[in-house]
Amino acid sequence: LKPLGLQRSGLWGPVCAFRASHLSAMGKKSYQNYGKSFRKPKRPFEKERLDSEMKIIGEYGLKNKREVWRVNYALAKIRTAARTLLTLDEKSEQRMFQGDALLRRMIRLGLLLESEKKLDYVLGLTTAKIMERRLQTKVFKLGLAKSIHHARTLIRQRHIRVGKQICDIPSFLVRLDSEKHIDFALTSPFGGGRPGRVRRKKAASGGGKGDGGAAADDED
Repeated sequence: LKPLGLQRSGLWGPVCAFRASHLSAMGKKSYQNYGKSFRKPKRPFEKERLDSEMKIIGEYGLKNKREVWRVNYALAKIRTAARTLLTLDEKSEQRMFQGDALLRRMIRLGLLLESEKKLDYVLGLTTAKIMERRLQTKVFKLGLAKSIHHARTLIRQRHIRVGKQICDIPSFLVRLDSEKHIDFALTSPFGGGRPGRVRRKKAASGGGKGDGGAAADDED
């Protein structure tokens, strides 16, 4: 089993590439197809880190600190892969192929600009850049939700689609070419689908409190 968080977020590829190249350099072959998806802090009660984590959780509407640790762990793996490639000669095949693949992946995910096609820019990636690419953040920024927490609820209740596919993963990393295809699902009451449970019940009983009550009913 792959770590589910990294697999869904799209960061599992660079981590696998680094792990395989690292083990092959050591002359070993890895047969494991699973691993950690996050790493706990070494110092559990560090005030600066605790404050920064709480700020990130509040700003991006995260469920718990494990979501922050998961992003930090993936970011550390990517940075390590870039740092390892930078130690190689510029003309070496490993640096050329793996470096280009890593940069293409970062640009496709919107973490780097087209003008930043250098491994040095990978070392400058931050947690905030990855958080900005989450589906939850994008839904809120596009105005589909009233708040960042409302965005998470809409995603988990399968009201949001990316292209034709309904996505119920708030931590899903949106690619640049998929960003313009984020919208309400066709089966959702918000996207012209079947009315919600409460509205159907009221319609069956012949009651209705007008448009004000109907808007609240759709959320069910």
